[in-house]
Amino acid sequence: MPYQIKTITLKMMGGLARVNCYLIKTGAGYLMIDTGLSKVRDSVEKELEKAGCAPGNLKLILITHGDSDHTGNCSYLRDKYGAPVAMHQADSGMALDGDMLYNRKGNFIARLISPFMGLGKKDRFTPDFYVDDGYDLSEYGLHARIIHIQGHSAGSIGIITSAGDLFCGDLLTNTQEPALGGIIDDKDTAKESIKKLKTMNIEMVYPGHGEPFKWSSFIINE
Repeated sequence: MPYQIKTITLKMMGGLARVNCYLIKTGAGYLMIDTGLSKVRDSVEKELEKAGCAPGNLKLILITHGDSDHTGNCSYLRDKYGAPVAMHQADSGMALDGDMLYNRKGNFIARLISPFMGLGKKDRFTPDFYVDDGYDLSEYGLHARIIHIQGHSAGSIGIITSAGDLFCGDLLTNTQEPALGGIIDDKDTAKESIKKLKTMNIEMVYPGHGEPFKWSSFIINE
């Protein structure tokens, strides 16, 4: 089944950085990958409305990992649009407790920004269900599956479609050039995740931060 991808790019940290959400339109409705910070909720809603996404046709909200710049609007959008929220259980404590260091060793950058990146009490939530490696998204109108790609966090996941589009969360980035994400909590598991991705038929990569890029350009730069 064909699908369309809309990239929603949102400002964060006073405009010093940006984060991406992705809205996928299928014949069955819409899926949303990540939701942005709660501070830019108005921008998220405007983009959903412009795309024709309305209560009743948003079928699923998928969270690539538990950081607040990806989960900040989960609770609100679930209530407004009636869409269930799914994520990996290993990151569930970030959603429940709002602590980005919940399951992390905590590298220097993570510890530095953690006081500003927690999920506020009113935005914390319990996921409707958990997904893991191999979970099939066909029932939501998208021929795609979940892949567990640890490294940025223990519960980081990607979504790979049958057409070769990979939504990778923060494992990979493209703010300057395609590269491993700037905050990697566990380098060994990140390397294993990259090895895993190399066995798959990936064409385009849609990162949590930066512009989409061809998978081949990351391999060349690695």
